[in-house]
Amino acid sequence: MALVNYERDGQVVTLTLNRPEKLNAFSDELVGALGDALHRFDTEDEAHIAILHGTGRAFSSGADVQQRQLRSREEFLKLGGPQGRGTHSSDLLTKAVNWKPVIAAAHGYVLGLSVGIVLECDLIVAEEGTKFQITETSRGLGAGKYWALMHYRGGGAFTMEAALTGRFFTAEEAFKANLINRVAPKGKYLDVARDLANEVIKNPPLSVRSTVRMRRHFMNQLSREVMFQTAPERLYLTEDFHEAAKAFTEKRKPGKFKGR
Repeated sequence: MALVNYERDGQVVTLTLNRPEKLNAFSDELVGALGDALHRFDTEDEAHIAILHGTGRAFSSGADVQQRQLRSREEFLKLGGPQGRGTHSSDLLTKAVNWKPVIAAAHGYVLGLSVGIVLECDLIVAEEGTKFQITETSRGLGAGKYWALMHYRGGGAFTMEAALTGRFFTAEEAFKANLINRVAPKGKYLDVARDLANEVIKNPPLSVRSTVRMRRHFMNQLSREVMFQTAPERLYLTEDFHEAAKAFTEKRKPGKFKGR
């Protein structure tokens, strides 16, 4: 089975994360498959807009903790972080050629790394009751990138609260804070995303892509600046991070954090 299903209906492409048994957790392989699917969309002449969603109970539970956060210290040092070589999620929407818009259509849960992927999409629809969480906060990785992306979208004071507490927040809260574009009724998030896509493709495609390119340029600048500033901290090498990741996989509460 493909990790990402690709389906085109006229000018609209639907990209479906297809790892439901793991709540679409992003392994290196899934990031790579999504990158390939986005490149196919970007270079297919008949495709003008894409909708990204997840199959099963959730959009995505975030990074695959077993693979990406339980690497050995030696692997972390070689890779420069939890991501595998060539599978950095921040590259998914910033390596385009034609800069076609992507709509995130979220439901269920949007956790950790997948919060970043959703926020990096050009438009966002979320089913009512969808729960978001920046899990990096409690894992000891820091939430600077997610703060920057939410701040970029105009999240205001809500952004700092979500980044520092790491609490769940709903689609309704995200809409109120200007983080997403639409809240969809239960079971209708793909329909609402398709309606939004059809509104966009009424316009001249090169005009749409010019706007997408400019928006992603500024978003990428901000995101890369945050990553550049936080990279020397190497939080993925700390004892607190290691304990939080182990506790998650062992389904227990982490021990007392030591600040080292």
